[in-house]
Formats: sequence, C-alpha cells, structure tokens
Amino acid sequence: MPRNPLPHTRRGRLLTLGVVVVLLAAVTVWVTANRGPAPVAHQDAVLDVPAAPGSADQVRLDTTLYLPATTPAPALLLPHGFGADKTGVADEAQELARRGFVVLTWSARGFGHSTGQIGLNDPDLEVADAAHLVDFLAKRPDVRLDGPNDPRVGVVGASYGGALALLLAGQDKRIDAISPEITYNDLGQALVPNAAGTAPVATTPATGVFGADGVFKRSWAGILFAAGTSTGALGEAPEPGQAGTDNAQSATGGGGGSGAAGAPAQLPPASSVCGRFTAQICQAYTELATTGRASAATVELLRRLSPASVTNRITAPTLLVQGEADTLFGLEQADANARQIAAAGGKVQLIWYAGGHDGGGPGPQLRAKVADWLWFQLTGEGSNPVTGFAYDVQGSLRASGTPSVRILNAPDYPGLGGDPVQRKEVTLGSRPQTVTNPPGGTPAAVSGIPGLNGLAGSSRVSGLFGIDPPGQSARFTSAPLDSQLLVAGSPTVRLRVAGTTPDAVLFVKLYDVSPDGTRALPGNAVAPIRVPLAGGAAEMTVALAGVVRPIESGHALQVVVTTTDQAYATPVSPAGYQISLDGGLSVPVVPGNAVGGGWPLGNLLGIAGVLIAALAVTVIAGLRRRRAGRADPELAEVPLVIEGLTKAYPGGVTAVKNLSFRVEPGQVLGLLGPNGAGKTTTLRMLMGLITPTAGQIRVFGHEVHPGAPVLSRIGSFVEGSGFLPHLSGELNLRLYWDATGRPAEKAHFAEALEIAGLGNAVHRKVRTYSQGMRQRLAIAQAMLGLPELLVLDEPTNGLDPPQIHQMREVLQRYAATGRTVVVSSHLLAEVEQTCSHVVVMHRGALVASGEVSDLAAAGGEATFRVDDPEAAAGVLRSTPGVSEVDIEGELVHADLDGLPRAEAVAALVGAGVRVEQAGPRRRLEDAFLRLVGEEAR
Repeated sequence: MPRNPLPHTRRGRLLTLGVVVVLLAAVTVWVTANRGPAPVAHQDAVLDVPAAPGSADQVRLDTTLYLPATTPAPALLLPHGFGADKTGVADEAQELARRGFVVLTWSARGFGHSTGQIGLNDPDLEVADAAHLVDFLAKRPDVRLDGPNDPRVGVVGASYGGALALLLAGQDKRIDAISPEITYNDLGQALVPNAAGTAPVATTPATGVFGADGVFKRSWAGILFAAGTSTGALGEAPEPGQAGTDNAQSATGGGGGSGAAGAPAQLPPASSVCGRFTAQICQAYTELATTGRASAATVELLRRLSPASVTNRITAPTLLVQGEADTLFGLEQADANARQIAAAGGKVQLIWYAGGHDGGGPGPQLRAKVADWLWFQLTGEGSNPVTGFAYDVQGSLRASGTPSVRILNAPDYPGLGGDPVQRKEVTLGSRPQTVTNPPGGTPAAVSGIPGLNGLAGSSRVSGLFGIDPPGQSARFTSAPLDSQLLVAGSPTVRLRVAGTTPDAVLFVKLYDVSPDGTRALPGNAVAPIRVPLAGGAAEMTVALAGVVRPIESGHALQVVVTTTDQAYATPVSPAGYQISLDGGLSVPVVPGNAVGGGWPLGNLLGIAGVLIAALAVTVIAGLRRRRAGRADPELAEVPLVIEGLTKAYPGGVTAVKNLSFRVEPGQVLGLLGPNGAGKTTTLRMLMGLITPTAGQIRVFGHEVHPGAPVLSRIGSFVEGSGFLPHLSGELNLRLYWDATGRPAEKAHFAEALEIAGLGNAVHRKVRTYSQGMRQRLAIAQAMLGLPELLVLDEPTNGLDPPQIHQMREVLQRYAATGRTVVVSSHLLAEVEQTCSHVVVMHRGALVASGEVSDLAAAGGEATFRVDDPEAAAGVLRSTPGVSEVDIEGELVHADLDGLPRAEAVAALVGAGVRVEQAGPRRRLEDAFLRLVGEEAR
C-alpha cells in the first residue's frame, strides 16, 4: 500500500479548501472584470494615392478608421509589421480608440488588399502614402486640428511600421509625436552588419573602415523576403496598370504574355520570384542572397530606405521602445536612432523591454504606458508617464513557463546628456587558439533560429541553441564571479586575428556559464564581423550585441569566437585563423532603481484571487509531489522498478495495462512483444516523455516524471542519431555532448568509445561508416557520461549477422561494468543470445518475465541426440500424444505434450534407437508464440 504523509481526512480537507478558493477567485475575477470591451465604431474605405511621384497611375490603399466615444480627438496612424496587413493591428487600434484617439490603420502597398509593389518604406512610395493619409485625417471633422491641413497626429507602430513612423516624422513636419517599437535605424546595418557605408554600431576598427562587404544575415533576410513573395497569402494581386511596372504584371501572370515564346503556360517567368517587391528591391536581395555581400549601390539603397537618412530632421517628441530579445533589430539599432535624434536637437526617450522579434510584442502594461505618453504629447493633459530610461531585467522562468521580469529605471539613457556608461572589467583567459572554417561553411554553429529563439527556455528545444562545433570556435572564459553582475548594453573585447586569407568572417558572442558547465547565450545575440587581414593580421575592438542579463554569483562569462553561424552567409572556402585576446571583457552596467506600475483595483483584486487559488493548488500539488518524488531508500541500488503502470488515451484506447516488473544491476533485459503490445509507450514513460495514467516508475528509488533529475542517470537511443557526415565519429560525439551543456570531463569519451569498439575508425568521417559502425557510434553516444541505465530501441536494426554479433558484445560488455541495459527488439533469436532476462508484453499487459533460459525451457518440447534420426522420428511420430517432430542433423525435436521425457526415451531405446542425449528444447521464439498467441506470427 503506498505511503501517504497525510491522513486521508486531512488530505480531503486540503483538496476541498483548494476547490473553494479557486471558486472564490473565479467569482472575484468575474465580478471585477469588465463585461467585455465596449464596441468601437469603425469605417472601412479604399483610398487612391499616386503610384509614384508625378505618376498618373494610382495605388489603392485598404484602410479602416476607428473612432473614440468623444470627438474631435487627436489622431494616430497605426501601420502594421512586415508581411501582415491592417487586420494584424486591429486589436491595438481598438485599444487606442477606447483610450480616446482617432486611429487610422491601412494595409501598406503590396500587402493585404492594397495594390502596388513593396518598396520597403521608400520615401517616394510608402512614406508618401502615409503623408497622403495625414491629408485624409486633416479633412475629417472628428480629428483635432492644429491648423489648415494640419491634424494633431502621432504615429505608433512596430518593426516595419516603426521605421515608417521615423521616416514620416523626418519628412512631414505635421507629425506631433511618434513611438516606434522594435525597429531599425539602418536597414543595411541590420541585415548586413558592418558593411562599408553603414553605421559602425557593432565593431570599432583599429583604423579605417571595418570590412568592405559586411556579413549577410541570411536567415532573417530570407524570412522577410518570403513574406513579400507569397502573393497568394497577401490578398489580391496588383492589377495591370495600377502597379506601374512590367515586373508586377509578370509576377502575377498579368499583361500580354511576358514570358518567352513557347514556354509552358503553367511556369511563371523568372521575375516572379520577387513577388510584390519593386525591381530595385528584388535586384538588391538577389545580389545579397547569391553573393553574401553588399555592393556600394545596395548599401546606399538600404540607407535611403532607413530612418538613418532622416533622424537628423526629426523634431517631434520620440519614444523608442526596443526589445531585449531581438536578433533581427538589436538594441544597437535603437541606440543609433536615439543618439542621432538627440544630436540633432530632438527630444527622445527610450524603453527596453523583455521582448522583441524573438520574444513577443509589448504587453498590456507597456502598451498602456505608450498610450498615456502619446496622450500627454498630443493633448498636454496630465504629466509625462515616461521619465528617465527604463529597462527590463528578466530572471528565471516561472513554473508556468513565463519569465519573471523586474523593471529598472535610470535617471537618463547613458550617453544622452547623462553620465557616461559605467563599465566593469572582467578578466578572461587569453591563450591563442586556432580555429578553422570548414569547406562549404558546414556544419555551422547554431546560436539561434529565427522563429524559435523565443523558445530558448524550453527544455524540449534548448538543445538546438548554443552549439559551437569543435575546431571552429575559440573560447575565453573568466573565473566564477563573486557577486551578481547585471550586464546592460554592449560588452566590448579587444580581438587579435591572424590568417592567410584576405579577410576573415567571424562571429563573437558572450555566454553565461553556470557552475555545472551549462551555457546560456543571452538573447541568442551574435556580433558578426568581417576582418580585413592586411599583412596577415589585424587587431580591433569588437562591440558585442547588446543584451540585458543578470550573471549570478558563481557563474562565469565566456567569450566565444566562431568561424560559422547558420543564421548568416559564411565563406565556403576552407581557412584557418589564430584568435587571441588583448585584455579582458569590458561589461556595461546601468544602475537603476526597481519601479512598479499602477494597476486598477479591480485587476488587483482579480489577480490576488488568482494568486490565492494558485497558492492553494500549488500547496496541494507540492504535497503530492513531495510524496511522489521522495526517494525510496530500499530501492536506491535498483536500476528500474515498474509498478501498476497504466497509460490510457481518450477514446478508450489503453496502451499499457497494470504493468509491473523489476530490473536488477548488471542485467541485459529484453522487452518483447508484437506490434501494438505497448513496448514503445512503456519506454517513453520510462524516459519521462509522457506521463502515466496510473502506477509509477522508479529509477534508483526516484519516481520518474517529466523533468525528473534522475533522468540524467539514463542514456537512451530511440530514434536516428542524426550524425553530421562531414565530421569524424569523435567530433560528432563531442558536438552532441557540447549541446548538453555539461562539462567535457564528465563525458567519458574514451570509455564509451572503448565499449563501442570502433577503434581508429572513430577518427574517420562518419560518411565513410558502414551501417553497423553508425549503430555502434549511436550506442556510444547513448553511453556518453556512462549512464547507469541504458535504454535502447531496436539497436540492431539494419545490421547484418556479423554486425549483430558485434553489437551483442558491445551491450554485454557494458552490462559487465555493473550497469544495466534495457533493449526493445523484435529479433527473438538475438534477444535470446544477448539478454539475460526478458519481459514479454501482449496487448499492453505483462504475460511473462524472468531469465531467458527459464522462459525458453518452460514449454513441453524436448530434444534428443540419436544415432539414427530418421528412425527416431518415426518412433516418436507413432507414440501417442507426441506431435510436431522435426529433424535437425543428429537432433530430433518433438512436442511431447505432457508425455514424460523418460517414457519417450524408453520408446526410442525399445525400438533399437541409441539415445546419446535428451533434454528440454530451449527456444525463445516458441515460448514467445505460446505466450502471445498465433496472431504474433
């Protein structure tokens, strides 16, 4: 009977209390919550604007105007992000209208149901469109005016829309306030960092321009380009004559047969690869995507389309909101905007928040602050809600998976009229290290994956990030810190590079290393640099990507320089470099005071109720977890105990039914059963991948559940290993171990490789391996760290008989070290030779378990070694009750069906057949079929 730390009655009272508290909290939230947001009046309209300056052609803009309860009121233009349309900002527009603004949204040209082509915020196209929308607002009686054709208007938008806000404010003096969010300063610098002619925000060369061509941010640029080429997803295609160029017609199949004569009708012309982009943008992207380099013309084009071209003309009050989790437009982009606007005499304020393109948009509290700031700037009512410089500090993840965040407020943004940035120097190891760029630039380091970076805190995908292939990365690590260090901004490091190529493309990043060796890359941030190697060497100060990260006491800082990164275009020619540091790491620190926000009383009461409910539920769950997670000291040395294990799915399907068995140290246990027996489900529950419906699994006395610490004592090989063919077996293993974040000295590479028996082949590239060698390398990968329990699913799949024999020896040698192996297999004869014990499952239930020899001998078959097998077979066939007589050389096998073996021997001898040996027939296959039935055949 399971132990229970609480008497039944006391536990029942706690459960009842939890239910009551949850109900009270729900009632509180229902009472205090609004009865649903008030409806917002809105008007849809299609507005015609010039297709280009001086053109008679028109572009149709699909717009929606949201009206507040009281008018006339100040107005806001609300542009959308790239790849979206006006529907993507509808909720925000209604939120701002309820705040009192007249809000105008529209689908930019080339998106949604608007016509025209995408010019990436071209001053003559999208920015001119926005100026026409200001004209439209000036004619509305519900919009407050400052003068003839001059409405009281602000602009708020994120990313693509944020850049439009800056560009419009620099071009149209009627704009009274702007709040751009997570946007860029120089699009060339954002997509091709350190290209000549872009703002040098990421590196500072010793002398001269740092890099001629920059480093192309391939992954993000490809995502953005795809968003503009999917015309089917964007709505109606441009109509001929309205887009104004032949490219638009050919891209959509319009016009009078622009393809080559005789070409198949279903194949679009080559120009269609650019979708709705203008020919100029298409040409620039094609150059970047095919060469990985930016020409001077491309750099100049991107700068003309960027806020950097007008920041010296922005006089409207500006609130910049930038994300700390943003590998597309990092903190340095907002820094450049702020510095340039302030240098020209503009009024600018800055907020960094725990989000961005990799972490999500501003939450309701920050959106409310932005709305209050805009109201203050456009009406003069109240006081400025934004003072100084505010930034978020994200801590560890809560149990719910959401981050804990505190807000710090500094008197001013460093460098903008306030004190200079405070810095702390951290000493790093500076030993010169040699790194190589592999042929083709693959395999590449994985610092982040656009679209998945926001999941970096998830245990299911964290292994995808922070992978630096051996031989391609130089690491410089500090000693553990003696107190917490809050990094806020761009750390700098002095780098020395030597090599034989004209230039070197390198990627510099800063890791937070915990005491157990686990590494975290704050914000997935990378600083790409292209280093000219005049005379074969160069020295420069590199500003790393801006981050906000509290480095806890006992943690270390590690600067890593790699030759590759999968998110960027890297050289394909092999090369080698020597990397060293001159000095340590200079870390920016921005001291600030923690601040809170004002919340409505009703919301506070609702939150309090939910917190109380959550506390009660947590207490109850904690008591249950404490009981379930308590180790059983009597089982501390037992590798695996399964008791009453059941897994049921909706619809009445039960995959595992009341399964119980025990595995002792040193055993090789075979898990057998026909398809659908529940073997895979059992293994998945054993590894914490799914949760049982009932029962429990204990590994070394600890109950297994998702995320249980005891899972670190289990090694597994369930599916394909995914080895990189261009690396050797050993480098593949080291790359895998690096991805776990655990110290190299705990991997036991030599022991795992010795057990796997690959010999010198471990130094060869995996693409030269046979299937058997790959399987043994996969087993070695599962054995890294020498786990005390090894779980393998079909380890001999695809192997020939000699390879199966080698694999058998590998597993038996591993178990001989005192560890335990659990093998799921359908090869009954192999299990019989490899395993010491067996568990047979059928239809989710246990049908037999025990030693292989005992189970194989449990049937009624017997084997006789005789001098005349044919005569012996005839005697046995004529003996009543005997059936299924087979001859195998000198052996005769027969099913005696209850007949004593001695009587069968007497019948043979009586017939003149000399019997040399008689005994039970040990064959696992027969025992298996007898246990699970003929359908298993």
